[in-house]
Amino acid sequence: MDRSARRERAQDVGVAALVAVLGLVEVWLPMESVFGSGSPVVSSVGIFAFAALLSQRRARPRVALAALAVWPVLGLLTGGSLLILFLGQLVPMLVLVYSLARHAPGRLRWVTVVAAAALLVVGDLFLPLLRDPGELVFHWGAMTLAFLCGHGLRVSADRAAAAAVRAHQAEAEAREKAAAAVVEERARIARELHDIVAHAVGVIVVQAGAAEQVVEDDPAFARRALAAIRTTGSGALTEMRRMVHMLRELEPTGALTPQPGVDALPELLGAVRGSGLEVDVEVTGERMPLAAGLDLTAYRIVQEALTNVRRHSAAGRARVALRFGPEDLRIRVSDDGPARAPDGEPGHGLVGMRERAALFGGSLTVTSGPGFTVDAVLPLEPA
Repeated sequence: MDRSARRERAQDVGVAALVAVLGLVEVWLPMESVFGSGSPVVSSVGIFAFAALLSQRRARPRVALAALAVWPVLGLLTGGSLLILFLGQLVPMLVLVYSLARHAPGRLRWVTVVAAAALLVVGDLFLPLLRDPGELVFHWGAMTLAFLCGHGLRVSADRAAAAAVRAHQAEAEAREKAAAAVVEERARIARELHDIVAHAVGVIVVQAGAAEQVVEDDPAFARRALAAIRTTGSGALTEMRRMVHMLRELEPTGALTPQPGVDALPELLGAVRGSGLEVDVEVTGERMPLAAGLDLTAYRIVQEALTNVRRHSAAGRARVALRFGPEDLRIRVSDDGPARAPDGEPGHGLVGMRERAALFGGSLTVTSGPGFTVDAVLPLEPA
């Protein structure tokens, strides 16, 4: 039994003991509230029995309900030789009715109402002193008030408990949604990391191959290729460290959104040109700020498309066109070089680009021959 249960048990025994003491004082003093010529000894036995059962009012409410049968049983056994008591009979009944209305489970509360009403009816029928109009109003009104007080507190407690359960469920659902959002965001960041590393490794592989072929004939180009490898590798490592750090955070406190956007395209194109691929850029339409996610998506599509040019085409020149329209941004990355077999396993660049475009309600198409062309349409949304 835990501390709370022991405290409730002690309270119930204390209430029962207090009721018993008040009843015995009323019987043996005696007080003016005592009526009838019954036996004080029999009435004392009834007071003790009622108090003993009343002590179970919260622990065993069904046992406590049996207290309502104490006085009828004693009346039958003694031929009605009972005193009529206020503190010894009515007050304990009020405490019992209130307690069972407050704490009894399920239908037992309504059984209590019926049993208490039946006991009052029997008393009114067989005890002339209880048939006085004032007495009828008093004991029926007191019993009704005791039940309503207990029942009202029970309803309030049930509503409070239900509200607490709903609040707990809402809190749990909010935590689950927050955790799911973090997982989704981290998965997106993992895809970003894949794109960054794939692009950087593609550039490094191409530069290393070019440097290997001309290291003796054109040392200056080889040095430029090595410098581009170093710059690309350093940038990739920096972004990798940043994103891995974000992924490891148990409770991220800052924004998890990577930084590149359309404004970062000049740096990207500069790195691509440093790898030996010439890139022509054309931007048309009225430039407007893009939402962070859409801005990042546009950057990644251009980045992945240029990576595909380096990996899958022998072209020496590519074209990047961005057209800002009133409702969408159209991106085209194309080249006119012949295709070549890629090194290693095929990647997931095209699938990733299509997923990014679809995420914002856009579309992406790829055509080949001659050359390789990527067309993306991204509906604009407010920044």
